[in-house]
Amino acid sequence: MKTLGHWIGNKPHESASGTVGPVWNPATGAQHTQVALASVDEVDAAVAAAKAAYREWSQTSLARRTAFLFRYRALLDAHRDEIAALITAEHGKVHADALGEVARGMEIVELACGIPEKLKGELSTEVSTRVDVSSIRQPVGVVAGISPFNFPAMVPMWMFPLALACGNTFVLKPSEKDPSAAYRLAELAAEAGLPEGVLNVVNGDKVAVDRLLSHPDVAAVSFVGSTPIARHVQAEATAAGKRVQALGGAKNHMLVLPDADLDHAADNAVSAAYGSAGERCMAVSVVVAVGAAGDALVARIAERARALRIGPGTDPASEMGPLITREHRDKVASYVTGAAAQGAEVVVDGTGPVLEGHPECADGFFLGVSLLDKVTPGMAAYDDEIFGPVLSVVRAETYDEALALINSSKWGNGTAVFTRDGGAARRFQLEVEAGMVGVNVPIPVPVGYHSFGGWKQSLFGDLHVYGNDGVQFYTRGKVITTRWPDPEDSGGVNLGFPSNH
Repeated sequence: MKTLGHWIGNKPHESASGTVGPVWNPATGAQHTQVALASVDEVDAAVAAAKAAYREWSQTSLARRTAFLFRYRALLDAHRDEIAALITAEHGKVHADALGEVARGMEIVELACGIPEKLKGELSTEVSTRVDVSSIRQPVGVVAGISPFNFPAMVPMWMFPLALACGNTFVLKPSEKDPSAAYRLAELAAEAGLPEGVLNVVNGDKVAVDRLLSHPDVAAVSFVGSTPIARHVQAEATAAGKRVQALGGAKNHMLVLPDADLDHAADNAVSAAYGSAGERCMAVSVVVAVGAAGDALVARIAERARALRIGPGTDPASEMGPLITREHRDKVASYVTGAAAQGAEVVVDGTGPVLEGHPECADGFFLGVSLLDKVTPGMAAYDDEIFGPVLSVVRAETYDEALALINSSKWGNGTAVFTRDGGAARRFQLEVEAGMVGVNVPIPVPVGYHSFGGWKQSLFGDLHVYGNDGVQFYTRGKVITTRWPDPEDSGGVNLGFPSNH
């Protein structure tokens, strides 16, 4: 069986910890790979490599840094099918979806290629007699990134390309459930000419995470994952004096007003709820149907949901693949099997999916799509982050009732409104309490030159990921006041507070 180790100092590092974890093929339920789980000493070795590389890399010219990034982007483009295949093999998402993930990650590499524009400082001349003041941004040092299983290539690329472009060095801890894509990203970075130790990968579990959070040589931590772990990451890392951006969970609501194009809304609800088997932090998990929109919208969603083709991600005909593990599949299914007893109507029950033409997938972690209607707060399907292909429909009589429902959620990652009324859309985007808003767009994931992040318990920390917020997070400001007096100006002693004249 293949064992995937670590990547430290631009070369493979075989683990000496002796502790490994399984990596499953979710489509077949078979294990072909095991991943080494790093010890504290192995995490320390990766951080030491990054620290040793920091001085030279941080002083490397912007021209050389961006030259690497352009070469790296070209290699990613050439290997995008290979990376997508690794994602499909270990995560299970269909190949087209995996290709889309790689493409969205490459957007941030492209953003990082333009880092000279983002790092331009400011200069004010003659703020006082012969005194100039400038502001610059400098890298923070060694940065750790902890990324989730659901986007094993995209989320790491949300982090390390921009951090490296800003002059930092990086230690990545990908999910141990599907680590091969992140490992391949590091290999390609070395092939593109990244110096030794600038980007390192340590695979592991809580032992590795906690060591990164406490390590004195790690200056900042980027995290994407569930809300409980995001809260833990922020608490532990800030207690150790680190800068933190920790993105947590979500319960994304899609508001559909009675004047909306219901066919368009249904298409988008199905795409956003069931894409990638619902294992997206930006998945729509709740549709709030206002007034007369409810019955007609549910009928349209149900019709489309029943027609979806479930199968392995390697089959081009498959529209949705399996879930990440057998345990997670069973947990998601429990929300559907228990929904009726709590008062919901099970319109589409996906707990017994039928896979046609794929006997090799009999033991795979498949679950069909489910649609629950007349869901209310207090039901488990509404209150919990399910992270699977289950869509709940909540009924509301008015816009104000629907808005209050959305704003009462403890999460505030993303939301959307579907309407033909520009005034209603404008009001919603200003009044809703969420970090990302779509207007007739169901998954409002910003393009790379804007920033991604939520509100409330969807974000712990002040700054979002990538875009201008990412540049700010991976750099710190410095203000320099300069005076070059004339040789004949002795100045003299002055104990008064400096003034600008």
